Amino acid sequence: MRSTKRSTRMLTLGAGVASLALLATACGGGGGGVATGPEEGEGEGGQAISIGLIPWEEGIAVTNLWKVILEEKGYDVTVENVDVAPLFQGVAQGDVDLFMDTWLPDTHGDYWEQYGGEVEDIGVWYDNATLELTVPAYMEDVNSIADLKGMGDEFGGEIVGIESGSGLVRTTKEEAIPAYGLEEYELVESSTAAMLAELDSAIAAEEPIVVTLWRPHIAYADYDLKDLEDPEGAMGDGEQIHTIGRAGFGEEFPEVNGWLQNFALTDEQLASLEDVILNQNPDDEEAGARAWLQENPDFLTEVLGEDAEGLEF
Repeated sequence: MRSTKRSTRMLTLGAGVASLALLATACGGGGGGVATGPEEGEGEGGQAISIGLIPWEEGIAVTNLWKVILEEKGYDVTVENVDVAPLFQGVAQGDVDLFMDTWLPDTHGDYWEQYGGEVEDIGVWYDNATLELTVPAYMEDVNSIADLKGMGDEFGGEIVGIESGSGLVRTTKEEAIPAYGLEEYELVESSTAAMLAELDSAIAAEEPIVVTLWRPHIAYADYDLKDLEDPEGAMGDGEQIHTIGRAGFGEEFPEVNGWLQNFALTDEQLASLEDVILNQNPDDEEAGARAWLQENPDFLTEVLGEDAEGLEF
């Protein structure tokens, strides 16, 4: 599966080292981190901007999208592949400039409660995000989360989750499992890449599996999947995905801040962006972002306005 290989590569090469490095930096406070705004009297172009990333597919797509846009506008962009907890801490303490995959009000609600007062909410770029418990479509007798009760043996007693610090895992553990009496299941807390690998293997063998998933996600294009109905509303309502910045980002980078405030994607745009970056260009995600921008010139005009003139990808 291409998306599984991609996520595994990113996690192996970046996440562990970057998480430790960022956490060490964050513990030292602001001033020694990776974020650098323009010096007094200088313009924005040529200045460094760091973007934090957790390996969720929509985050990978939009982070690469903005990396190539900003670099084309003359910025020096660094992507920090980091676990979710130190990432929020890093933005709050000024060691990372931007994070583009903040799910509110539920998924990242705990982190927002802790750090929201210390960061800037730049804007919402997607407003149709949901958390799901999902099975392959060939599981015809399982249509609701309630149907999982009493079927633990068939599923090997497991719900396959993602990272332990994620809001998706927390919601499944603290809300869905108690609401539906699913204590016969162990919620496996591992990584997005591991969850996708388990899903890929189970579908190849047409075996039962239930995973924690979310929309938007490229897995829905890769496989025939079925989100389980949630009559108790335990997985929460629809959410919005925000871009957040470190304190002072908007004042130091008003040009970029304005572009990001204009940034929004429809369901169709996000699906095509993920497909071009993650499926068609899994070994060069920046090339995928450039290809998508070539195919969608109106997007740049809508977001950058007159600043889009002369950009070539």
